[in-house]
Amino acid sequence: MTENGEEKREPPEEEGGHRAIENAVLLGFFVVLVAAGIWLLGTMADVRKAQDCAAQGRRNCATIDVPERTR
Repeated sequence: MTENGEEKREPPEEEGGHRAIENAVLLGFFVVLVAAGIWLLGTMADVRKAQDCAAQGRRNCATIDVPERTR
């Protein structure tokens, strides 16, 4: 009890299971965020290469996928 007669209340302890689930969700979010960032950087590098090639006046900058002809 405190001086003015009120009881001091302890905050309820968090359950370990909920905390573990929250940590797993946050970890998953950050993994997806990092993977998206890596993908974005790779895509930006490919676009930069194509733009540099086109700026040099070359015609064969992008590969053209042609399906094979069957007889």
